[in-house]
Amino acid sequence: MSRSKIVLKSGKDQSLRRYHPWVFSGAIKKTYGPLTEGDLVDVEDNKGEFLGVGHYQPGSIAVRIVSFEPVEPDETFWRNRLEQAWSLRHTSGPAGAPDTNVYRLVYGEGDLLPGLIIDYYNGMAVMQFHSVGMYRLRETLAAILKDLYGDKLTGIYDKSENTLPFKADIKQKNSWLYGKAKEGEVTEYGNRFLVNWVEGQKTGFFIDQRENRRLISTLSKGKKVLNLFGYTGGFSVYALRGGAEQVHTVDSSGHAIQLSRTNVELNFGKDAPHKGIVADAFDYLETAETKYDLIILDPPAFAKHNKVLHNALQGYKRLNEKAFRRIQSGGILATFSCSQVVSREKFRQSVFVAAANAGRHVQILYQLTQPPDHPVSLFHPEGEYLKGLVLKVEGVKE
Repeated sequence: MSRSKIVLKSGKDQSLRRYHPWVFSGAIKKTYGPLTEGDLVDVEDNKGEFLGVGHYQPGSIAVRIVSFEPVEPDETFWRNRLEQAWSLRHTSGPAGAPDTNVYRLVYGEGDLLPGLIIDYYNGMAVMQFHSVGMYRLRETLAAILKDLYGDKLTGIYDKSENTLPFKADIKQKNSWLYGKAKEGEVTEYGNRFLVNWVEGQKTGFFIDQRENRRLISTLSKGKKVLNLFGYTGGFSVYALRGGAEQVHTVDSSGHAIQLSRTNVELNFGKDAPHKGIVADAFDYLETAETKYDLIILDPPAFAKHNKVLHNALQGYKRLNEKAFRRIQSGGILATFSCSQVVSREKFRQSVFVAAANAGRHVQILYQLTQPPDHPVSLFHPEGEYLKGLVLKVEGVKE
């Protein structure tokens, strides 16, 4: 099958030779044939040597490479990729655990499936497409998922309304590709959560914090815990499981706080030492009367692109400084950034400045990242977006 072709400028082929899966628009010298968003195109260097095949899209990232071999990405090709992702979760990830039935099945470039996210919720697969090329394959991918899971799969929900490129002329609405269920219960390391994949943020639950939640559980015994940006109470449930004396969940969304209360009750009944508070996180740190032994800061992404990077770093500094001032001497601060454009080094520097401004002695206990069902390709470091620090905070500096 003849495909349109993109030829790169001299010297702009090196990143593809190192297996980075993106072709930026500024690297393109010539194009041959029609270019329609979502089409497969061949990419060549300036001398006509094949470099890869991928999905074309207008914009800064012009091509997302799906193979560095001259193949025809047919149904068998996509089936093999999904099977590899499925196998990884069952051999090196959470899918084989008897007390966990929620995990990320496909993580874009990390699984050689750029532009595709699939999260699995105890029988429900939620798909998000970030490229038109992958979106066109949704029916094929849904059929493969049915084969992979068999009777265990009860539904497939396409939640791409807000994730497809805004330039794409597709009037996509979130829709069911198979089955139908608005919400369901999942289990994560024995903890139960009610997940609403239709109305919830992202695909319904922040799966990427699973291992970090489990760590927090081991640090919570006997402590007064504050879970800021608590959403549906994931960290709160784990803190209570670890024996926390008291847990406060704070979120600006009343709906989220109600879900956090539901999840706590689901695990511990109505008498658990938990309080859900609807408030702005920054304001709460200013006005709260309680001095906490353990504070968790898990805010939404402060920066989605480099243009607002400086403001994001200032935001992390302000937030962490307020937390340093609120925490007891000898307490623990677990602080996170999920902003891809914020590097691990810049995030750590923001926290360092915050600690210095607050005058606290601070030791790093753990440096955290995303779990193995969010694998990072060694050739695509941009896939490592989640970074976290668990810090021991001592008294005011002399």
